[in-house]
Amino acid sequence: MKVSGFTFIRNAVRNDYPIVEAITSILPLCDEFIVVVGNSDDGTRGLIEGINSPIIKIIDSVWDESLRDGGRVFAVETDKAFAAISPDADWCFYIQGDEMVHEKYHPLIKKEMQEALNKPNIEGLLFKYLHFYGSYDYYGHSRRWYRREIRLLKNIKGIHSYRDAQGFRLNDRKINVKLIDAYIYHYGWAKPPKGLSNKVRNFNQFYHDQDWMEQHLPETYEFDYSNADRLIRFTGTHPQPMQKRIAATNWNIDFDPKKFKDGMSFRRKLLQKVEDLTGWRVSEYKNYKIVER
Repeated sequence: MKVSGFTFIRNAVRNDYPIVEAITSILPLCDEFIVVVGNSDDGTRGLIEGINSPIIKIIDSVWDESLRDGGRVFAVETDKAFAAISPDADWCFYIQGDEMVHEKYHPLIKKEMQEALNKPNIEGLLFKYLHFYGSYDYYGHSRRWYRREIRLLKNIKGIHSYRDAQGFRLNDRKINVKLIDAYIYHYGWAKPPKGLSNKVRNFNQFYHDQDWMEQHLPETYEFDYSNADRLIRFTGTHPQPMQKRIAATNWNIDFDPKKFKDGMSFRRKLLQKVEDLTGWRVSEYKNYKIVER
């Protein structure tokens, strides 16, 4: 069984993406790893080279910044990485620059790949998510945060990144997946206030034109933490590659989770209660089709 990792990245230093940690968190599960590095001016390529792994293949790319319709450029760059995967690869493991897999899940993930390898009805594996917010001590858990997404795909012709690269499609239909009991740790919102302000501005420039940016996200924009809905204190351990970054944390935000919950509308509280009691998220958007659990 051959496994190929793949990702894309640009200006990881400037935007504080833990791309090295992301890659190394799944590198032990991979036989090759494709990294598409966009035109950066902050030493991002050197970061990838510094991993010093013989299985990593770097592909240089220039982003088409005119693709601002729904963040389309992110999908284009993802597809470049997917297209470079060796034809003999069985599984393709996608990781974004702010995502990680805890090493405790490696044995389970490998077992799930082996068991699903010869099941044609399973085209991908669906992961659960932990979205860290504001700090490494809290994660968002409400309808504002997507619960699951595909991160392992069989190497099937016709698979392509969908919309802004959150998920995938196979010839424009949803991919048939098995839901596995492993989590992606998402750190994109675990930044100090200034870092989150910069993230929102940098991210939205690939969705909107300059007029929209100046109107909605001017240089004076300051991030508002109040839209999390519900936060839960994290009591587990973080992935080993992330330990050094967390130890160097130089900001502290002491959230009061009750205030977030009190700010939810009655409807959102009711729907959240239904989910908590039954596990059913009413009208959940699903960019996949679960065929096995």
